[in-house]
Amino acid sequence: MTARTPPRASPDALVALAGREGRGKLRVFLGAAPGVGKTFAMLQAARAAAEGGQEVVIGIVETHGRRETEALVHGLELLPRAQVPYRGRLVSEFDVDAALARKPRLLLVDEYAHSNVPGSRHPKRWQDVEELLDAGIDVWTTLNVQHLESLNDVVQKISGVRVRETVPDGALEAADDIVLVDLPPDELLKRLADGKVYVEDTAARAVQNFFKPSNLTALRELALRRVAARVDSDLVERMQGGAIEGPWAAGERILVCVGSDAAAARVVRHAKRLADLMDASWFAVSLERPGADLDREARGRRDAALRLAESLGAETRTLVATDLADEILRVARFENVTQIVIGRARRKPFARLVRPSLPEALVRGADGIAVHVVTSDRGVDARRTGWRERLPDPGPLGGYLEATACVAAAVALGHGITRVVALPNISMLFLMAVLVPAIRSGIWPAIYASVLSFLTYNFFFIDPRYTFTIARPHELLALAIFLLIAVVTSTVAGRARDQARAAIQRVRATRRLYEFTRKLSALPGADAVAEAAASEIHAIVGRSAVLLLDRAGELAIAAAWPPEDRLDTASTMAARWAFERREAAGADTATLPNVPWLFLPLVAGRGPIGVVGVEDAPDGVPLDAESRTLLDSLVEQTAVALDRATLAGEIEATRMAAETERVRNILLASISHDFRTPLATVLGAATSLTELGDRLGAAERADLLAAIREEAEHLDGMVRNLLAMTRLEAGALEIRMDWTDVAEVLERVAAAARRRGATQAITVATPPDLPLALADPILLEQALGNVVGNAVRYAGPSARIALSAAADERDLTVAVEDDGPGVPATVLPHVFEKFVRASAERGDGGEGSGLGLAIAKGIAEAHGGTIRAESPVDGGRGARFTLLLPRRRPEP
Repeated sequence: MTARTPPRASPDALVALAGREGRGKLRVFLGAAPGVGKTFAMLQAARAAAEGGQEVVIGIVETHGRRETEALVHGLELLPRAQVPYRGRLVSEFDVDAALARKPRLLLVDEYAHSNVPGSRHPKRWQDVEELLDAGIDVWTTLNVQHLESLNDVVQKISGVRVRETVPDGALEAADDIVLVDLPPDELLKRLADGKVYVEDTAARAVQNFFKPSNLTALRELALRRVAARVDSDLVERMQGGAIEGPWAAGERILVCVGSDAAAARVVRHAKRLADLMDASWFAVSLERPGADLDREARGRRDAALRLAESLGAETRTLVATDLADEILRVARFENVTQIVIGRARRKPFARLVRPSLPEALVRGADGIAVHVVTSDRGVDARRTGWRERLPDPGPLGGYLEATACVAAAVALGHGITRVVALPNISMLFLMAVLVPAIRSGIWPAIYASVLSFLTYNFFFIDPRYTFTIARPHELLALAIFLLIAVVTSTVAGRARDQARAAIQRVRATRRLYEFTRKLSALPGADAVAEAAASEIHAIVGRSAVLLLDRAGELAIAAAWPPEDRLDTASTMAARWAFERREAAGADTATLPNVPWLFLPLVAGRGPIGVVGVEDAPDGVPLDAESRTLLDSLVEQTAVALDRATLAGEIEATRMAAETERVRNILLASISHDFRTPLATVLGAATSLTELGDRLGAAERADLLAAIREEAEHLDGMVRNLLAMTRLEAGALEIRMDWTDVAEVLERVAAAARRRGATQAITVATPPDLPLALADPILLEQALGNVVGNAVRYAGPSARIALSAAADERDLTVAVEDDGPGVPATVLPHVFEKFVRASAERGDGGEGSGLGLAIAKGIAEAHGGTIRAESPVDGGRGARFTLLLPRRRPEP
């Protein structure tokens, strides 16, 4: 016998358990109706927890004047309430910030479904609780079953009262514990009569409207069913997480079809209830025919229904298909759907004869799939705006004029042909007259052309001519068939045209997204990506766009289009929320919906890097589902591009750090080598003077002192070069411009070279009318001294070095030329780079450190000039270094 594999825990259950780590625990005291004692039960449990040593704080509790409840509040810490201005007065609300600052172990927050006053951080209290849970605070709260979103229309049908304050079912499903607070209807009515629920007048009205025994019994059943379903779900989760085996049956999967009629939200809620009863997964689909043109109101209803489905925990999709029933069934079979939920819209009697309704078509084709048809209630607006899109746009007047011209051309052509050839039937000409407007102008101009062709064909070509009388019955049948074929042909051609236009629009959108991605991928830095992204999002979505990036822990505007340099406080708060929580905030969301911007987080692989904001439309119309999907794609591509640019910057910084380290190592090696020789000379001369003293003759002492001086000057030159290079690289080189005599500078450079022991013949040649140069004389002398020092070192002891200067209308040119061996061709392109030295068979930078020529180049560029090297100069020998300074004339 084969050994039985021991059961293993479900990975999904373990992941769900791990996801709760670090998050606060939520306990909901659930009741069927007001007055059953939810707050009382919560406070009793809280006092017991406090007596057991647990830290308990009351965030907000509504006692409604009940003495028993108020007595339980005494002795527990109570947070002060926030005062929110609203319509000229201050309204007391739960203070989220105070709770987060206090951060108790357990916090009591009454009335989970409460609506906060406008201007609060969140429109609903359950969203305040979500923020507390994310901060690691345990929360206890209260809720009545009629406040659940999926039961909203059921409660209305039971009680006749529409509950305005609702909580998404997902918020309750995320609770760690649900405590059912139950009370039989008779006892609740007795409490109501005793004034323990409402005051006397309010209690009397409540008994007449809401608190009826039948209503309370039905609500009690809903509460019991909901808690039972939750207990079953907890049991399954614990069995899976604990690797406990059980009989696992194949699960149900539900698909709900979302339309654009007024009943769409009710159909979604029905599907949610069905999914809860069956413990089934479910998703919502909305389909469009190619070229369909829903009006703003219908599109808004459809998008609202899709958002409701998402809030209730469904996955949503939008598909495009010509045959809606066939596409729904295809998706259902692909997704292994067992139940389809769809609403039934009212149809005119004759429409049923043309083709079956969508629910009927689904029932006919849904082999093995159950179809639930949700009917409309009386008094509910169930206009036929759902699955059959509104009639196509009538099109421009020019289309009808074009159709008239086509029919007129067909009449003229028909007359011309019949005069030449006797044709029994020329109706094909009029079919062509129908096709032209169908292809060019749409369905309605084509139908108009069909009717007009029918009339003109009868009037001009059917005997008796020039009347609308039809003499023979078969001609009437032929005309009817012609009209039918013309209308069908025009409809098909017009629909094909609309489909082609829709396909072109989608191709353009895809192409725009591709170009957007390609453009961002080619940009080098994060700032450039931000500018391009803001501009493209504005162009594609058609609304103002702003992009904020995380800069040292603060969100700062990196780009905006049209240019915007600041956001108001509420918008900045919404942007910060979207960044920190990694979820949408602002307009058309559940967080700060009064803000006129919709903010979406930019999330990369390493975490959030910023947010994208899109301004709300002036008329307040939210983005439709297609535009929102496109915007989400643009945001994702922007996040990828910004992450790439950031990584590229980090790679460049790493490369620069490595290069800096390499340069530092070279510099240390150069200094240790180049400083050792002069230091050894100085040390040896100083030692001789110290030890031998008077035993040395005057000439010998003078030679030693001269050596010390020369080597000290040599060291001083190298130190000055190092400092100059440091300032150049740091951009901190101070230039003190003054009118300078270049001829005098050249004489000083030549004299300094001779004084340091140069054996070459150094000449200076300048014209007598050489103009003054606007330059820093000290830096200019250092640059020319480095060039001359380079020639002295490598031209050879018997070489000739010529210093010259000249001026033209634009530049003042200074040249240093020698007749030595020159610079090797392989070294010449690198001669002005740092640490390029002759010992490595490259040109030297002067002073033996490989920095002299690099410093000369930096000083020349700091003056707005250039320096270049040429070699060979004459006869395959020599080198010439030319410094060009821009000519500036002295002011009179």
